[in-house]
Amino acid sequence: MNKKWTIKEVDKARADELQTKFNIKSLAAKIIAEKGLSDDEVQRFLNPTRKNFYDPFLMPDMDKAIDRIIQAIDNNEKIVIYGDYDADGITSTTILKRFMRDRGIEVRNIYS
Repeated sequence: MNKKWTIKEVDKARADELQTKFNIKSLAAKIIAEKGLSDDEVQRFLNPTRKNFYDPFLMPDMDKAIDRIIQAIDNNEKIVIYGDYDADGITSTTILKRFMRDRGIEVRNIYS
């Protein structure tokens, strides 16, 4: 297989502007400059708040999942969190496990 990587040229002037304006490292400025974000988008990217999160109920059947979790809690059923064994899988299952634990709900987590 002969595949050739093409590396996009970064707008150096924009990267320098971002580095100065947002007080970020050169590499971060170059990556952000390549994304073509506006200053407002850069601000949200660098300083996210909860209002910037997507609505989780946009995911199909989220209401059913929530109802089932509540049912399991009410009936003292065992809850298992199943996640991928990669960076976002481990991170998300850990966050969910800690959330549940902080509310007194015992859970196990399993990675595929």
